[in-house]
Amino acid sequence: MEKLITLQTTAVPLPIEDVDTDQIIPARFLKAVTKEGFGDNLFRDWRYHKDGSENENFVLNNPTYSGRILVAGKNFGCGSSREHAAWALYGYGFQVVISSFFADIFKGNALNNGILPIVVDGNTLDAIFKKIESNPNTQFDLDVEAQVLKVEELNIDFELDSYKKECLLKGQDDIDFLVSLKDEIESFEAQQVIF
Repeated sequence: MEKLITLQTTAVPLPIEDVDTDQIIPARFLKAVTKEGFGDNLFRDWRYHKDGSENENFVLNNPTYSGRILVAGKNFGCGSSREHAAWALYGYGFQVVISSFFADIFKGNALNNGILPIVVDGNTLDAIFKKIESNPNTQFDLDVEAQVLKVEELNIDFELDSYKKECLLKGQDDIDFLVSLKDEIESFEAQQVIF
């Protein structure tokens, strides 16, 4: 995983509520067991028509919008608990998703896969959408260590579990974190008395 320490980027608006994991990555693409290629099918049924041609009306196909942050409507990531949804978002290039509410399982899967889910209140979310609408080049400045997101005059403090924060800052998933403690674990085991 890529380290997430600071990030200066624009954002992509998706003002749709109740986006479930099947919309993020349709079930027919869940046959793979590695993370590669999932970004190509992110929001597949919204990005493409049934004949495979691009849906010009979908935001990811609009060259006006780009960036490493997805700003989504309330209740993002609801539905089934597929980790593939986080794989698809990360594979596409998103490192942060902002919403006023995330499904708990999605939130955990996102953090486990290098994506920072930032929860804001409804008024702040509306203000962010308005800023992007009035200027698609609105800059977002993220500082994970300080747990602050700045969007022009908005200073947004966000909550983040200290363990997950450390993992994001180091670019580690749970396994990487455990491996990094190998020497300490072996030292502890060597000190144990065996009966």
